Amino acid sequence: MSAQKMREVVRQIQGLPALHAQAVLAAVPRKSARLVAKTLKSAIANAENNKNLRPETLRVKEAVAGAGPTIKRFIPKARGSAGPILKRSCQIHIVLSDE
Repeated sequence: MSAQKMREVVRQIQGLPALHAQAVLAAVPRKSARLVAKTLKSAIANAENNKNLRPETLRVKEAVAGAGPTIKRFIPKARGSAGPILKRSCQIHIVLSDE
């Protein structure tokens, strides 16, 4: 999925408490919301397991969707020419804080 589509969802959860951000993402009817929710769930689990932090105290400090590698393909067009297809991808970074 392109980073542009992902950024629309990621902007909605910046600065929210982590559990509230999960509830917001559950209500958003987009595929990108499911992918961001999966990443947020993983970030909460990492904070809980590695740093011994409670999920109730966590807050989304930073959430960024950056462009990833683009796969380039071609589709046949009229008169022997070819048209490009760009299959874009993105990388989601979520930083949680207990402040």
